[in-house]
Amino acid sequence: MNTAKFMVLLVSVSLCSSALAFDLTANEQAGKRLYREGVSSSDAQLQARVGASDISVPASVLPCASCHGNDGRGRAEGGVRPPNLDWQRLAQGQGAREANVRSYPAYTDRSLARAIQQGVDPAGNRLDPAMPRFELTMADQRNLTAYLKRLAEERDPGIEEGVLRLGTLLPASGPLAEVGLVVRAVLEDGLAQLNQQGGIHGRRLQLVVLDPGEDPASAEQALQQLLERERVFALISPLAPMLDLRLASLLAPQNVPLIGSTPRSGGSAQIFDPLPGLPTQLLSLAGHARAALGLAPGDLRVVYAGNEQAAAAEQVRERLLQQGWAPPTIEAFDGKAVEGQGIVFLGRAQAFAELATALQAAGRKPYLFAASSQVASAVARLPEQWSQRVFLAYPYVPEDWTEQGLATLAGLQQRQGLDPRQASLQVNTLCALRLLSEALKQIGRDASREQLIGALEGLHDVSTGLTPALGFGPGRRQGMAGAHVVAVALPGPRFTAVTPYRPVPDSP
Repeated sequence: MNTAKFMVLLVSVSLCSSALAFDLTANEQAGKRLYREGVSSSDAQLQARVGASDISVPASVLPCASCHGNDGRGRAEGGVRPPNLDWQRLAQGQGAREANVRSYPAYTDRSLARAIQQGVDPAGNRLDPAMPRFELTMADQRNLTAYLKRLAEERDPGIEEGVLRLGTLLPASGPLAEVGLVVRAVLEDGLAQLNQQGGIHGRRLQLVVLDPGEDPASAEQALQQLLERERVFALISPLAPMLDLRLASLLAPQNVPLIGSTPRSGGSAQIFDPLPGLPTQLLSLAGHARAALGLAPGDLRVVYAGNEQAAAAEQVRERLLQQGWAPPTIEAFDGKAVEGQGIVFLGRAQAFAELATALQAAGRKPYLFAASSQVASAVARLPEQWSQRVFLAYPYVPEDWTEQGLATLAGLQQRQGLDPRQASLQVNTLCALRLLSEALKQIGRDASREQLIGALEGLHDVSTGLTPALGFGPGRRQGMAGAHVVAVALPGPRFTAVTPYRPVPDSP
C-alpha cells in the first residue's frame, strides 16, 4: 500500500473512531432511559423514596435528569443545587469544602450505587434530603452507572470542535418564497458578521437551510432531516406554517431549542419568540379601548376569520375575561355584520376588509382592533368613514430605533440589497439572532441544548436598538409582553402612535 492510500485509510479510520466514540452500548442506552425517564430496562415501574418520611413515588416522576439535567451538570432550583455528575470529577474526589470542612472521597461503582439507593456519599455523609433514593435492581444499577460514565461524552448534535450548526426551514417557492429569501439573507448576513469577529467561543456558526415544501408531510420530512441527518443544534426563525399544529411536539423529544415565532399551537419550554404573541398584542389594544376610548366591559366582541384562528380567538377572550372585560362567545365571521361597540379581529387582511365592508353596508361604525402583522395591508383600501376607528397593535415603531440600531438595519439592507419596506420582517429576524447569540455567549464553550434553553430563559432587558428591551423568564417564552397602539387616519393611510409600549399585566 502506497503512502497516499495509507494516509487516506488512516484518516478514514480516525474519523470513524471519532464518530463511534459517542455511540452507546445497549446497557448504556438502557441507563440513559433510566436517567432521563426513570424507566427500568424491564419496563417495570421503579420507585423512589423522597424526604425524611420516605414517601414513595414512581421514579418516572422524579428521574435523575429532572434535577441534574440531561447533560448532568445540574441547575440550581428552589434553593437546591444538584451536583455535577461528570464521572471523571466524581471518580477523582472533590477535596474538602470550606463551608463544612467535609472530605469527599472518590466515588466507585459500589459507593455510587449506595448514594443513589441510600442517599449516602462515600464518606458516609447524608446527601441533601431533596435527593430521592431509588429502588433499583442490580441490572438497572449497572446500566445507570455505565451511562453516567459516558454522560460527559454525549455531546448534543450540532456541536463540534470548530463549528456550531444551526438550522431553519424556509420556502424556496410558493407564496412565502419572497419572505423566505429575506429571512435567509438576514440570517446569513448576521452569522457572517459574527464569524468575522471569531464566531462564538471559537466556533464558527453554520446555517443549514432546507425547503419545507408546501404540505405538512414534506415539512415534517425536512424538519426530521435537519435534526437527524444535518444534526443541527438549534432552530432559528423557521417559516413553516404548515407545521404549526405539531411543531412543539416534534421538537420536544430531543429538547431542540427554537428561537423565532411561536406556532399557532402554542408555545413550549424550548420555543422562544422575541416578539409578543397575538393575544398579548390584542390585549394592548383592549387596554387602549378602556383607558382612552371609554368602552365598557360588555362592549368588546372577539371575531375571527378562518378555522385556524379559532384557538387564538378563544385565548384572547379568556385573557379579556381575566382583565375584567365581559365579551360573549367568540364569533366566526361569515360575511355578515357583527354586533359590538368594539370588535377585536383575528384573521387575514382580506377578511378584515370584508368585515369593514359588511359593517359599512349595515350602517354600523364600531371601533376595529387588530394586529398589524395580520391586517396592515388591507388598511389602505378602507373608506374614509373608518378614519380614527381602526387601531392596530405594533410590537415596535420607528421611535424605538436607536442610532446604533438604525445603522445596523441600514447596513444589513445595503449589504444584502434588501427592500426597506420589508423592515418589519428584517427586524424580527435580527431580534432572534440577537437573543440567540447573547445566550450562546453566556453558556460558554461547553454548550448543550439544555444550557441554551436555561440561558435564553434567563435573558432580561436585552437591548436590540430596534425594539423595546427583550427578555424571557420562567414560564415566559415571549420577549415582549405588550405592543404599541397605532391609530389609522384615512384617506392615506396615516399612522399615529397613541399608546406607547407597556407590558400587559397578567391580571387586572
